[in-house]
Amino acid sequence: MREIFYEVPLAEQVGVIPKEQAYSTVGLFFVFLAGVMLAPLFPNQFVSGPMVNAILIIVTMVLGLRSGVILCFVPSLMALVSGILPAIFLPFIPFIMLGNIMMVTLFNWLRLKNYWLGAGAGSAVKFIFLFAASQIFFNLIVNQPLAKAAALMMSWNQLYSAAAGSVIAYIFLKTIKRI
Repeated sequence: MREIFYEVPLAEQVGVIPKEQAYSTVGLFFVFLAGVMLAPLFPNQFVSGPMVNAILIIVTMVLGLRSGVILCFVPSLMALVSGILPAIFLPFIPFIMLGNIMMVTLFNWLRLKNYWLGAGAGSAVKFIFLFAASQIFFNLIVNQPLAKAAALMMSWNQLYSAAAGSVIAYIFLKTIKRI
């Protein structure tokens, strides 16, 4: 029995990006990566937090969920390496990363219905998760005065940062006509 093979041009295959688009996509990813790496260098959490969350949302909208999730691993590590995040947070970093991943995943899923629904739900889930995890984690691991200070960083500040980042991302995405 003779088999017949059909050749499909490379550009038409599923999952293959044309070379020109691949270069611009990778380049754009690295621009956003640089932004996420530099944002934690601002010592004020009320500045760096919204910047990071805005970039995570923008990347998720522009480059897709996979790129957004990949970038979720960078900000906490940069903040720790640069000394902005206290060393006491080292064991808590996976929780911060998971909170970011939860935010961009929920945002990506719900933004198809409504941007603000996705942004609000993603921000709220990140806040609730980090607040609950920090209350449990820091009260079990760290002495009482330090636990309260560390848990405070993971409470309302996170809700503010995620919500403000959502607004910044919306303004940016509206400006470049992606919404």
